[in-house]
Amino acid sequence: MHYELNSIERTMDLHQIEIFCSLMKSRSFSKAAEALYLTQPTVSGHSKNLEAELGVTLLDRIGKRLVPTEAGEVLFRSGQKLLVLRDKTRQEIASLAGTITGLLKIGASTIPGAYVIPAYIGSFKKRYSSAYLQLFIDDSARVTESVLKGDLHIGFVGACTADPRLEIHAFLKDELVVAVTPNHPWARKKYITLDAIVKESFVMREKGSGTRRIMEERFEKAGFSSAALHCVAIAGSNDAILQSVKAGLGISILSIRALQDDIKANRLAAVRIKGIPLERNFYVIQLKGRSRSPLCRAFLNTILLEKK
Repeated sequence: MHYELNSIERTMDLHQIEIFCSLMKSRSFSKAAEALYLTQPTVSGHSKNLEAELGVTLLDRIGKRLVPTEAGEVLFRSGQKLLVLRDKTRQEIASLAGTITGLLKIGASTIPGAYVIPAYIGSFKKRYSSAYLQLFIDDSARVTESVLKGDLHIGFVGACTADPRLEIHAFLKDELVVAVTPNHPWARKKYITLDAIVKESFVMREKGSGTRRIMEERFEKAGFSSAALHCVAIAGSNDAILQSVKAGLGISILSIRALQDDIKANRLAAVRIKGIPLERNFYVIQLKGRSRSPLCRAFLNTILLEKK
């Protein structure tokens, strides 16, 4: 059976479509309700009303799982386009009156998400108080995936893959360094050798981390495999890495931005690896071909004007 949404003559408002699209993304009434600041019965009621209005089943309830029907898939694809058009129209009309408004979903990997982007968002909000910006922090791989799926308008990552579906621009410079405790023999050194790292216990970032990917790529270019490291723990956040190094669990490699406060307070020290450049860029990524709302354009312009 083939469904065409333009053949539907019954009432169907955008609010119902927004609720349904949230259900499709989360596959959960409770999560959709939380995302939309509604009660679960309200979300369930709107879903049932939409099915009644369209005269089709949109979601099959199989145990605790929600599985879309063919009609549900059609509505989701078209509904996403309608919601994007709605938001863009609102923002363009507001921009004619000199107002930047609407919702911008931004994703960032852990370093830019914790140490870079919040300051830009704060500066932007002072200028455009009617704008609403959401910041989601995850590793580089998941941020990239969310941008490709269209769940995020903009992504900021520490490592990215050359993907023809993405528009990629270098954003800011960063450097990875070896983090050690102040009483470590290396703490007063400027450089250490790559061979010396093998003898130390090492705390590793998780797979998908931009920091880990850059480290492994640079090591490989130097003819060294990260598998030779004496890995004693894998941590999924920079805070976990920092606390592990402070506790004496081992050394690690992470962004100098994450270390700055601890270096000033003499809680940690940073050392570089001789002959191994660990500089990198942070990147701005967007889905190629996706239209940019006035809000999105204004935020990108702010980033480009203020970056240091």
